[in-house]
Amino acid sequence: MANYQDRQIHEECGVFGVFGVEKAASLTYYGLHSLQHRGQEGCGIVSVDNRTFHRVKGEGLVTEVFNEDNLRALTGNMAIGHVRYSTTGGGGIDNVQPFMFMHSTGDFALAHNGNLVNSFQLKTFLEERGSLFHSTSDSEIFAHLIKKETDSRDRIFPILEALNMVEGAFALLIMTASKIYACRDKHGLRPLSIGKLGDGYVVSSETCAFEVVGAEFIRDVAPGEVVIIDVNGLQSVDYSKFKHYNMCAMEYVYFARPDSDIEGTNVHAFRKETGRMLYEEAPVDADIVVGVPDSSLSAAIGYSEASGIPYEMGLIKNKYVGRTFIQPSQELREKGVRMKLSPVRSIVEGKRLVIVDDSIVRGTQLRETVDFLYESGAKEVHMRSACPPIMYSCKYLNFSRGNSDMDLLARRTIQELEGDEGQQHLEEYADVHTERGQCMLKAICEKLGFDSLGYQSLEGLLESIGLDRDKVCTYCWNGKE
Repeated sequence: MANYQDRQIHEECGVFGVFGVEKAASLTYYGLHSLQHRGQEGCGIVSVDNRTFHRVKGEGLVTEVFNEDNLRALTGNMAIGHVRYSTTGGGGIDNVQPFMFMHSTGDFALAHNGNLVNSFQLKTFLEERGSLFHSTSDSEIFAHLIKKETDSRDRIFPILEALNMVEGAFALLIMTASKIYACRDKHGLRPLSIGKLGDGYVVSSETCAFEVVGAEFIRDVAPGEVVIIDVNGLQSVDYSKFKHYNMCAMEYVYFARPDSDIEGTNVHAFRKETGRMLYEEAPVDADIVVGVPDSSLSAAIGYSEASGIPYEMGLIKNKYVGRTFIQPSQELREKGVRMKLSPVRSIVEGKRLVIVDDSIVRGTQLRETVDFLYESGAKEVHMRSACPPIMYSCKYLNFSRGNSDMDLLARRTIQELEGDEGQQHLEEYADVHTERGQCMLKAICEKLGFDSLGYQSLEGLLESIGLDRDKVCTYCWNGKE
């Protein structure tokens, strides 16, 4: 279920930038706080004042790393910030962004959200030419590709060349002494938006941060585009002729905050519609609908409205249990699960429950949660997923990096049912209305203790988004790029 430590699907990192606004670092602090759901391991802010760079970064939440004193030291009307969930390279203070680099061609800082799929090859290429890396994050590769240029050309040219050398999903902010460059991958897999604030501008991974700082949304950065923000306003340069809107569908399903708009679609409205579609495809006779906090609540409301089954807060998430909670024994690990997500006995006792989750990835702790619900008196537990069975490990997403397809609940179950032969029929298994699909659902129910299990179809999901199939990346469900 959502938000578990071992779920292996985590919020992408978040980036935020401010140009031409007084006390830019303080605004960046509030922007990062709005993006906290995208990363809780570390955060940082770099500001520029009279061509001098200042940085504060640390491990932990935004409210833990920053205070009045260190924010006061981040002077200037330009700043970029970052909240981190570890992608390539793992955790540690060395990997907390933004990164800063001093170079004869001009100092700069960068903040990056996403994954580079050719990071190993690029790092080897750079090291063979003398580059020394100070972190294990693939984000640092950008800087080395940029600063290898030592001629007098404008900074935009090495940036464009660097962007054409990387392959992956990313939103990238680069800040020099006088400009901010907002860059988005050519596939449009990661979101990045621009807002207007007074005479200045803000850039954010999600539009929800604009409301907090008082900015007005202008537009999204287009795939393959670099938007240059300086005293002249906004300038646009394309770094790639190959440009395609292929937004990661998991941004709609899970990553983004409900009050954000992605490519013109409100996330809450989309998730609510997935819940409605889910009821049409996987109805069940039950007493109450319960959403898994927090990213599944909108879908649960939609399921409730479509079915007429009352929506109740049957599960409560403890927001104060961090990802680094120490659990030295199995007994304490199980208690840690209860601390993060607890049933409300007075709500679930004697009831037939429909549990709506945004997605099911590995499913390793679902059994424990179902047991908790039954221990709290639940009569029946019916699981419904607001997206299709996840069948493929995506090279761009955190839940897949370092994991094999067999770590995914659906693929693992298929392997148990048919061995290698089953892997030849993934498309049939993915359609849960087929004979094989029904066998997979039955096996998962027996394994995890559900009374029934239903998934949203890919067609229903795309209809909920309201986008053409070729404008949304659905690789983790159908294996098609």
